[in-house]
Amino acid sequence: MQITINSHIHISSAIVEATDLIAILSVAIATSTPLLLAALGETITERSGVINLSAEGTILLSAMTGFAIAKTTESWGTVPSLLLGFSGAAMVGAAIALIVAVGSLTMKQSQVAIGFVLSMLCADLSSFLGNPFVRISGPTVPSFTLPFLQDIPYLGPLLFQSDLLVYVSYLLIVATWFFMYHTQPGLILRAIGEQPTAAFVRGFNVIAHRYFYTLLGGAMIGIAGAAFSLDFKAGWSHRHTAGYGWIALAIVIFGGWNPFRVALSCYLFGILQSLASVAQSSMPNVPTQIFSVAPFILMIIFLCITTSNWLEYLLNRLPSGLKRAISQSIRSTPPAALGSPFLQE
Repeated sequence: MQITINSHIHISSAIVEATDLIAILSVAIATSTPLLLAALGETITERSGVINLSAEGTILLSAMTGFAIAKTTESWGTVPSLLLGFSGAAMVGAAIALIVAVGSLTMKQSQVAIGFVLSMLCADLSSFLGNPFVRISGPTVPSFTLPFLQDIPYLGPLLFQSDLLVYVSYLLIVATWFFMYHTQPGLILRAIGEQPTAAFVRGFNVIAHRYFYTLLGGAMIGIAGAAFSLDFKAGWSHRHTAGYGWIALAIVIFGGWNPFRVALSCYLFGILQSLASVAQSSMPNVPTQIFSVAPFILMIIFLCITTSNWLEYLLNRLPSGLKRAISQSIRSTPPAALGSPFLQE
């Protein structure tokens, strides 16, 4: 009888631990969605050969704009106000990306310099223009579960008990990957980022394509900003999403400009944030600032390891077969023409 009781205790503890783990992972996946949208948008832009360093400021300004529009039109109904908020945020993101495109593609100025200046400008604008909306409640994206899918053991609670934005992000990951690697337009996208001269010789307008994908990526970054203020960090405050734009840029590199790897990197960051929250509650004597910055520091460390000679040093200590497999899955090279001006004549 004693053995049976102990076995029941162990089984119950395992169920509780599994439930807690699923809860942590589901929160991590959901809270990673805005970062995922921004990183996929930047991936598309950089695949075309353009670096948009304004992501940090774009997310802040679009988050403020999306919340302000949704709050102002709240009397029209939740759904119309949210649609207007997301649309306005996308337009802000596209407008900022247009400035980057004009400055770099038409005027042949430094993409890095333009993006960096815009990032600082938009961050300050978000604080100045968003002052009337600081710390007030507004409409948020409602949550709902997917019938049948939510009942799948483990996967249901993990993936299908969130809201529409999360479900759309799943489709967006697959759609972006399929577009890049299994369609002719996706092949053209990769070509203008790798060999723009060869693409131009074959009759493709490199500048026009880069304009389009820069604006598309900017619009996605704008939607990511609205996803923060209208869903996962509902509301607006000064520097509401500070740091996430830079993390999105780092994740694009960490993910090797591949949609699936970028998505996994976003989820890894979300898991680190969730674990930091759990650690904070279990260690109340440790300053909270340590847990809030820990995920950012760990992502920087991972990025440094995967892009430096340290990775080669570590891989050389492994068997040749395992070394090759890990190297192929981690090592990545940017598009060959990334950040390089193209003179289309």
